[in-house]
Amino acid sequence: MKKLLSTIAVAGGLTLLSGVALAQWGGGPGRGMGPGMMRGGGPGWMAGGAPCAGATNAATEITEEKAKELATAYAEQYLKGFTVERVLPFTGRFHTMYSVELKNSAGEVRALHVNPYGNVMPFGGPWRRG
Repeated sequence: MKKLLSTIAVAGGLTLLSGVALAQWGGGPGRGMGPGMMRGGGPGWMAGGAPCAGATNAATEITEEKAKELATAYAEQYLKGFTVERVLPFTGRFHTMYSVELKNSAGEVRALHVNPYGNVMPFGGPWRRG
């Protein structure tokens, strides 16, 4: 009898934990993928929702010259003594972005990332790559 009751208690506990897990993950009846869930409004649109942040096509992309200019201004403000060595374009999901390598007189190298809309962000650590 004890064995049967302990088996029932374990099964009930697992059922309860499964229900909690499904509730936390958004599972359950009516929450799965249904017909039309993958239809969207084109690039940048989530399934059945509004456009993803930053995926608008309204703003024009920056050029390589503009990326170099922005990286130079960033270096003058935050990385004293560093100058732009080269600008390397690469394609992101839908746009062209730029990786900018900076170098100082001691030979130290820093990398910046310039997104298609002109935002400049430091990229990686202070060590030289490859």
